[in-house]
Amino acid sequence: MFDNLTGFFIQWGITALSLWLASLVFSGIRFASTGALVVSALLLGFANALLRPLLFVLTLPLTVLTLGLFLLVINALMLMLVAKLVGGFKLSGFWTAFFASLFISVVSLILGSMLPDGQMTIYRLPQPAPHTISM
Repeated sequence: MFDNLTGFFIQWGITALSLWLASLVFSGIRFASTGALVVSALLLGFANALLRPLLFVLTLPLTVLTLGLFLLVINALMLMLVAKLVGGFKLSGFWTAFFASLFISVVSLILGSMLPDGQMTIYRLPQPAPHTISM
């Protein structure tokens, strides 16, 4: 039941770190507290897992027409939704959300590629057989 919990916590930490770095880079993103940052990361993960696929299907013709660039708008809308729901998360506007979501995606991709996932298997070398003396 808790097999994927490690991967969940790793992804949550990566999202929180990416949001924090975005708040340092973009002046239009502010977090009132660390708690607001952590809740925002959790809610952004849930929004991306639950709402983003639905929005993708609903806007599929527009996404195809724009050669996939409309997905950047969907990412910005997810970030704006989280900013509306979390009290200590302030976002100045759409373009800040647009470029911040692009930044968050790139940073999350880089950090996620450097860390192992929750299902990583550890392989061990076989132990050598004990030496026996035969007579």
